[in-house]
Amino acid sequence: MGSPAIPITGDDAADRLLQQEPLALLIGMLLDQQVPMEWAFRGPATLKERLGGSLDATAIAAMGEDDFVAVCAAKPAIHRFPASMGRRIHELCGFLVEHYDGDAAKVWKGVRSGDALYARLRELPGYGEEKSKIFMAILAKRLGKAPAGWEEAAAPFSDDQPRSVADVSSPETLLQVREWKQMMKAAKKAKSDQV
Repeated sequence: MGSPAIPITGDDAADRLLQQEPLALLIGMLLDQQVPMEWAFRGPATLKERLGGSLDATAIAAMGEDDFVAVCAAKPAIHRFPASMGRRIHELCGFLVEHYDGDAAKVWKGVRSGDALYARLRELPGYGEEKSKIFMAILAKRLGKAPAGWEEAAAPFSDDQPRSVADVSSPETLLQVREWKQMMKAAKKAKSDQV
């Protein structure tokens, strides 16, 4: 088996989970704020382990919110803000159950245009404009799921500038993304701003 499509966590099993389980990828992207990328995208593997080896939107949605938040907050916590992020994940899973039969892949499966995919991602709890565009770029660049017009819909994250997790294909590109983010932070710009 080759290297994972999204080598972000430093752990092959956690990286493969992102590639193999659509819900893991959605949760990892949801967690990707105010913590290092590696920590955010390792969260789904941690949750799967804590939930008895299964990462299932229907099962998570069926849990009491407080019970699920306790799983997220257990040491080591899955995020710097485990309670608020735990509530967001719980809400995301409830949304997936209500709108996609609990199947995260249905968010993008069969979607024919970048605009339609962007609209679907924006409906997800916790997915704002930038997060939706980055997720679309991950699907296209890392997993080969690229509906027509995705480049325009995901811009500027569809370009060749290593600016987000969508551009991480190796330890070297991870370093490039980290350097770019530090440069932008120093310049007080958002990831979407041009250099």
